[in-house]
Amino acid sequence: MAVILIRADASPLIGTGHVMRCLAVAEALREQGHEVLFATVETTAGIDRRLTADGFRHVSIAGPVGEAADLAATRSLLRREHGSAVMLDGYRFGEAYRAGLQAAGARVLAWDDLGDGTPLHADLVVNAAPQAAALPYEAMAPGAVLLLGPGYAPLRREVRLAAQAPRRAIADRPVLLVTFGGSDPLGLTGPVLEALGKARPDGCRIVAVVGGSNPRAAEVAALAGTGISVEIDCPRMGVLMADAGLAVSAGGGTMGELAALAVPTLLVVTADNQAMASGDAAQLGWSSAVDARGCAPEKAATLIAERALALWNDIGKRQRMQDAASALPLDGQGALRIASALTGPAPKSGSAARKRTALA
Repeated sequence: MAVILIRADASPLIGTGHVMRCLAVAEALREQGHEVLFATVETTAGIDRRLTADGFRHVSIAGPVGEAADLAATRSLLRREHGSAVMLDGYRFGEAYRAGLQAAGARVLAWDDLGDGTPLHADLVVNAAPQAAALPYEAMAPGAVLLLGPGYAPLRREVRLAAQAPRRAIADRPVLLVTFGGSDPLGLTGPVLEALGKARPDGCRIVAVVGGSNPRAAEVAALAGTGISVEIDCPRMGVLMADAGLAVSAGGGTMGELAALAVPTLLVVTADNQAMASGDAAQLGWSSAVDARGCAPEKAATLIAERALALWNDIGKRQRMQDAASALPLDGQGALRIASALTGPAPKSGSAARKRTALA
């Protein structure tokens, strides 16, 4: 049994997406018989509760994030736990940190969303964006196994299971789902919910899902009323997504889950690292995108609500968006593929072997 270390952080400022997509792979690793340990410099009470409830060990280590003390503590954990591999997810790990981690001898998997040319010093690279194969990863991580494209979208187990059920027609999916991730750094959930509530169409049930790391969770919960419900730290996201005839979602890790369940989606770009994948998803036809960066929450909420309600009222367009999502090469098994690649035998040398792995 291998011990896999996951090094990722969460906070109200950076959100919880790094930890949550690693959690999807952690579930798959456990299903395959491996042990997982999460190490964080920054975390939230909501994330700690989630990891504990799901039965994963998690420890706090010295910081600041990406600095020498962080690297030393991470390497020490690898030695003490006899770790065979480490998953690294975050944007504050510089080249010196990455090189030092790889030099520790364990296999390193790097998550990347940018493809900006920065050396990754990794043995495996994951980017589930549709156009990821066009990015310069062979130069960024020479010799690495490249796990690229929607086939590697990491879905949590509950979503994987929900994705296996037959699709319902859009007319039979009465929920307009609103979710801005675990912490909603821009504070959009409340203003969007208020704007939608003022013009809620007949027969539309609005459900807002608020992460336990959201400092405004109590304020959003107070907005619940007729036709509007609010769920905090929802344990049944797969079921909710399967009921959704439209989702309004931040353009982060939730994208892959919504696509796997064929949910027409209005993606809201709330951070720079979401822009490329959100644009790619919109081009594929299953989603639309709106950029909320640099906008006041109230102004952004008005625009988002207008776009969402226009989509809701166009059932034909939403059905076409669902059909486009159903046609994606996304079978929900991405987390299992990543887990197998991380713990399986090293691939043969040469770019041909790497290319086969990338397109699996």
